[in-house]
Amino acid sequence: MRFARYKFGIISILLILIISFAVFRWWQGPIVTGFTVEARPLVQTVVATGKVVSVSRTQIGSEITGVVIDRLVKEGDRVSRGDLLITLKADELAAQVRQAEAELKELSTNKFPQAKIDLANAKAQLDQARREANRRRTAGQGIFSSEEIEQAIQAETQAVNNFEAARLKAEASSPGKVEEIKLTEQLATLKAQLAKTKIRSEVTGIVLTRDVEPGDLVQPGRALFNIALDGDTEIQVQLDERNLPKLTLSQKAIIIADAYPDKPFPATINFIAPSIDSERGTVEVRLAVNTAPNFLRQDMTVSVNIETGKREKALVISNDSLDNIQGNNATVLVVRDGKIIHQNVTLGLRGLGMTEILSGLKSGDHVLTNASKNLADGTRVRLDLQSPLM
Repeated sequence: MRFARYKFGIISILLILIISFAVFRWWQGPIVTGFTVEARPLVQTVVATGKVVSVSRTQIGSEITGVVIDRLVKEGDRVSRGDLLITLKADELAAQVRQAEAELKELSTNKFPQAKIDLANAKAQLDQARREANRRRTAGQGIFSSEEIEQAIQAETQAVNNFEAARLKAEASSPGKVEEIKLTEQLATLKAQLAKTKIRSEVTGIVLTRDVEPGDLVQPGRALFNIALDGDTEIQVQLDERNLPKLTLSQKAIIIADAYPDKPFPATINFIAPSIDSERGTVEVRLAVNTAPNFLRQDMTVSVNIETGKREKALVISNDSLDNIQGNNATVLVVRDGKIIHQNVTLGLRGLGMTEILSGLKSGDHVLTNASKNLADGTRVRLDLQSPLM
């Protein structure tokens, strides 16, 4: 009997202790996670997606109409100035060049020597005609009739004309004169046309696109290759116009190619568009890459992290702790003496995970990690302190 009363007493005491502890916990309030406000370095960044672009591009086409017999490069190939890209069929032009070369050679080895011989013969005939005409004019009509004298004079006139024609022909066919100049220019024109059947690169760069295959008929005005010229590489990005006040020229950025996330590289803002895209509400920004990595390709997608502000030491809290953000003002949940207080704060620089607090908090304050907690001012809570994420 005594043992039963002793056992009942122990159970009663345990129940009282359990109920008292539960009441005490209820009085203390729910467990909430939070962190201690402290000063630390902070970098404000603007993050966006961009693409790789070359500063300059050029198109290469054909200056003549022709059929492609060979294509020597493709997309991604590096070409230098003077490299052969395409060969066009050139049989007809090559034949015309050979014919012009033969005509020029014939002029010096045949036509000009023959012209000199013809000129000498014409001179001899002229001298003979003059002597005969003078002889008949001197002898008079007693020996020669008027008709014979007239015939001699006509023969002399014809010999003069023949000599002048032979002289002009010899002069035209002589070295450095009309016929040689004409044939030389004709040959040069044909050679220039023949050279155009071999389409070469006028620039040094990377082939971006090609729109030609062997057997195609190409014509002037049609772009066969697009080439990105060697030189500075840029990153083009469209940023929300709300970020415009944060942007200035020469701001630094870190670029990460989606295909090579473990190989970030630096860039610098060198252009901010003077106008806004009204349809998308964005502003175009370009960043210069001083030393482009070898893996970069035209139009490659990259992530852009632009550093728009930096503090070596700033009072910061987690972005998740901010509520009712309106411009540079927000609300945070502060725990003081075990009770919730809705505290208005003024914001400064905003990083990816942390935000600078200019006023409303001090170092050592305890702030709830989750600002969306539906807790009224004065609510008692039990704080589980954690380290805020950077």
